[in-house]
Amino acid sequence: MFITIFNFFQEIGKNTDIIGIIVSLVWLIPWLIFLFYPMFGSKFQITFILREVEKKLEKLKMYRDEVRNRTLEAIKRIGKPKEDISKRLDDLLDFFIIQPESMDPYGIVWKLEHLIESGESKFENVVREMCPEAQEYQIKTLSNLVEVARGLNTIYRLVRHYYLLGKRTANYAIALQIQMILPQIMEIAEAYRKAAQAFEYGQPIGDGIGVLVAAEFAYRNGNGKNKMEIAKDTVVSEVDFEGRKVLVVRALGPGATVGRPGEAVKRIVEKEKDKIKLILTVDAAIKLEGEESGKMMEGIGVAIGGPGIDKYKIEEIAKTYGIPLHALVITESITDAITPLREKIYKAVDVVVERIKKLIIEEVPPGFTAILAGIGNSVGIG
Repeated sequence: MFITIFNFFQEIGKNTDIIGIIVSLVWLIPWLIFLFYPMFGSKFQITFILREVEKKLEKLKMYRDEVRNRTLEAIKRIGKPKEDISKRLDDLLDFFIIQPESMDPYGIVWKLEHLIESGESKFENVVREMCPEAQEYQIKTLSNLVEVARGLNTIYRLVRHYYLLGKRTANYAIALQIQMILPQIMEIAEAYRKAAQAFEYGQPIGDGIGVLVAAEFAYRNGNGKNKMEIAKDTVVSEVDFEGRKVLVVRALGPGATVGRPGEAVKRIVEKEKDKIKLILTVDAAIKLEGEESGKMMEGIGVAIGGPGIDKYKIEEIAKTYGIPLHALVITESITDAITPLREKIYKAVDVVVERIKKLIIEEVPPGFTAILAGIGNSVGIG
């Protein structure tokens, strides 16, 4: 190697032809890179990666601060607090719920349910104290807006953690990992940023499509009767359809809540027992890349996301009484799910309602009962 480089400089000394010198330099550069890359190549790479991550981190900070300020202004505008609430809002952005111990899995569903309900109550109570003049449905929507700000704050903190860790340790593997998942992280962050608008002004979001389908089915078939709250933030209404009774379950709007559909279905089945011949859930589902938003898909099971508590309750009660479980989902991107409802997704309501009617006629004999559960966030849906 060194003999080759020495010969190269000897040739330059003999040759005054500028073209020959340039050709010799072009020939030498790969040899120099090959010689010094092991010493400096990885440092160049990690510096380049960290610089890219730093730019995204600055953008995440901008998103976080923007949504935090919008949340603060919305609370002031709607709740009209009597004192400065900036510190209390910042405390909520760092709020967390510790997952239950799973080393012994027996009973973990009920422990998780208790922790989540306790956390939600605490969260809503703090928002309620900050918003003395807000109505109850507005408190629920503002709580979701604070949750959006909290989500962005968490994303920013995690990315910052791995960026600083990679920078401090000069660890190529750490820097590379955070760089690889940054496109997905930024997509989620941008979706959260857009979601703030929906919750700030109480607009329906894509995740509410299941609730909207249930409300439309009840409205188009006599608007239901005996509408009552059957579980926390969850209502049920009775619909007479083609000689069958349909009990329509959905979250109570127009405030932002997903309700307790699992507990609602459980209570209905325990009361109606052998009369129930079908449990049908309708929800949004994250689409795969290349698929279009607003497409209806049909399957077997319980279409409910989240921590799994409501899904578990419905599956357990259906198994106990041998009730078939059917599911209809409307495909959406993650951005569609938490941002204002798009027309393309809204148009799927008619298709899904017609399919529900056919399923009920096919699966439920006259004189028996079906449960239709519309799953999702009820923000902006009365």
